[in-house]
Amino acid sequence: MVKSRQSLAQGLSTSIAQKFIADPESVQAPQMLLIQQIQLPKQQPRRYFDPEKQAQLVKSVKEHGILEPLLVRPSGSNYELVAGERRYRAAQDIGLQEVPVVIRDFDDRQALQVALIENLQREDLNPIEETEGILELLAIELRSSTVDVASVLNRANHAKNRGQELEGNVFLQFQTIESVLAGIGRFTAESFRTSRLPLLNLPSEILQALRGGKIEFTKARAISRVKDEKQRTDLLKQVVTKNLPLSEIKTRIQALKSNAEEALSEESPEKVVAERLGAISKRLQKPGAWGDRKKCDQITKLLDELDKLTADS
Repeated sequence: MVKSRQSLAQGLSTSIAQKFIADPESVQAPQMLLIQQIQLPKQQPRRYFDPEKQAQLVKSVKEHGILEPLLVRPSGSNYELVAGERRYRAAQDIGLQEVPVVIRDFDDRQALQVALIENLQREDLNPIEETEGILELLAIELRSSTVDVASVLNRANHAKNRGQELEGNVFLQFQTIESVLAGIGRFTAESFRTSRLPLLNLPSEILQALRGGKIEFTKARAISRVKDEKQRTDLLKQVVTKNLPLSEIKTRIQALKSNAEEALSEESPEKVVAERLGAISKRLQKPGAWGDRKKCDQITKLLDELDKLTADS
């Protein structure tokens, strides 16, 4: 059975094998499977495939064949791919009829976790895919939704800042999140909340560029700080087209900011005040703006004073 374990390690890292192969005696050696019997999973962490890297893999498979077996699990009369989609696609591109596979009887949670960890260790995922994949994994662990996962993380942070303890069920959910993230080994619950959840709130055009591998995470975060939609879109196009370095992006953002401040200084005081009032009004209409009682009373008092000042206008 040593040979079987070594064969499996060709397709999976040692850490994954150790984590998911509780019974080494049950592991089968790689076997050949008709590619038409393999179907892609509905849920998978990786969505973008770099065309250049994929072309290189296709060339390698043509010359040497598939050196690492695909990992699949039974699905009805066929099999579902768990890990190795790039190799699967390359095999399809060159018309292979059969591919080497290792078959494991994973449940949904295990299949997603193996797929995620394999991609993380190969560094194949972009930051968006990585974030969404981890959220999906956490949602499966909690038997909940990704929205609920984000809610638990935010509630835990809110309770910590106020020196409060979490409710029983939320506390257990938070412990589960910490345990899963510790197993992945890249984030704590707090670092994932602060560094990755905000990614999902990036403007749609920046998210699309990130998903497509057109810009790096640090560049995307910098561009997102430009509030004017047209300026942000124009800057994004320049960054993608010219592959501008981060230092140049920051210089251009600073120039945009300076121009905006100069334009603002040339406006009449009345227009500036009116625009500020409009911006404040929009913020007050957002959900949660009136959640704090003390804050609500203070805003009401200020509105009363403003009402008196403008009553005779």
